[in-house]
Amino acid sequence: MYFHYYGQLLHQQNMLQDYVRTGTYYAAVIENRADFFGRIVVDVGAGSGILSLFAAQAGAKHVYAVEASEMAEYARKLIAGNPSLGERITVIKGKIEEVELPEKADILISEPMGTLLVNERMLESYVIARDRFLLPNGKMFPTVGRIHMAPFSDEYLFVEIANKALFWQQQNYYGVDLTPLYGSAFQGYFSQPVVDAFDPRLLVAPAIFHVLDFTEIKEEELYEIDIPLKFMASVGTRVHGLACWFDVLFNGSTVQRWLTTAPGAPTTHWYQLRCVLSQPLYVMAGQEITGRLRMVAHNAQSYTIYLTLSAKMWGPGAEQGGILQTSSCKLDLKEPYYRMSQPQAYAMAQDQQPHQLIHAQRSHQPSENLKLQGLSMKLEDIQIQSEDLEEPELIQPQCQNLEAQLQ
Repeated sequence: MYFHYYGQLLHQQNMLQDYVRTGTYYAAVIENRADFFGRIVVDVGAGSGILSLFAAQAGAKHVYAVEASEMAEYARKLIAGNPSLGERITVIKGKIEEVELPEKADILISEPMGTLLVNERMLESYVIARDRFLLPNGKMFPTVGRIHMAPFSDEYLFVEIANKALFWQQQNYYGVDLTPLYGSAFQGYFSQPVVDAFDPRLLVAPAIFHVLDFTEIKEEELYEIDIPLKFMASVGTRVHGLACWFDVLFNGSTVQRWLTTAPGAPTTHWYQLRCVLSQPLYVMAGQEITGRLRMVAHNAQSYTIYLTLSAKMWGPGAEQGGILQTSSCKLDLKEPYYRMSQPQAYAMAQDQQPHQLIHAQRSHQPSENLKLQGLSMKLEDIQIQSEDLEEPELIQPQCQNLEAQLQ
């Protein structure tokens, strides 16, 4: 199923039309010609072959484009249609774990990132390619990945998700009482990570990040990723969950270039991801929020996410030192809720020129707020205390990078 999906041109087009993604790759390669000129390159999971063609443009001696899906045939056709570059590219159909190559590589290039960086488990293939084919002191494009995380407050999103389960509160659905399944349905909707582009002002604490160094990490370290969480709340509000995004670094000899999916930056086809708690937490400004994000790989090319957040609760009846609030959720990264009311065009540069695209990426223009659907549920329909239902203020993040995005 995985290889069938990426064997279709319409899905390749979706990625190619992400001009932030494609433009950043182009710039990273062309601006670092010294890393490619006269070198042997292996393109891991080559897809349409576009990155192989970029490497050839940068003067690669030869490129081995390895692709396991039926897209390999399209890659051959595209490369043959560009003969001045294609004469230095060999397309090999097969899994990177199984194919044999006639020589080692000076540099690996790949686009192994999925939602939350790790979805689709392509990073494991990237690491295997490193161990099998990369020469000592060889380079990897991308070189490093970072998963960024911050707690957020979004009452509208919480209500929207809870609203979905109201169907199961019907007591006379063609003569059938559906309410016995309401609780399970409610938790089921909260088990879906939310993929959308959100306003960075919804973040309630400075973000932290977890580094994955592709040049050093072992394959088995990607089977389970365990990240301790510790934040300091910027304001008093209700915390509805954890927001996540990622970036990757192309550590070239000439230029270092970042590809980011951060909120407020130009939208990419990865968007951002949010894990929403079915039981929000209550925090005060300056209060510590702790927890853990654990991701366990499964056989459907993805991960099960286990999130726990905790904060002290103060007030009448609380013991000295406060009462520890804890909220947890289990989510399937393979089954997200894509929260887009209409198709979103990715950022497009004038005349679709890659270097102009990268300039647009650095401008940090906030993305337009999404329209929400299905908000017919009244707040009082959710079983939480009425005094806690005030709409949270949009939060001005304290972290320096997000302040720059909002200017």
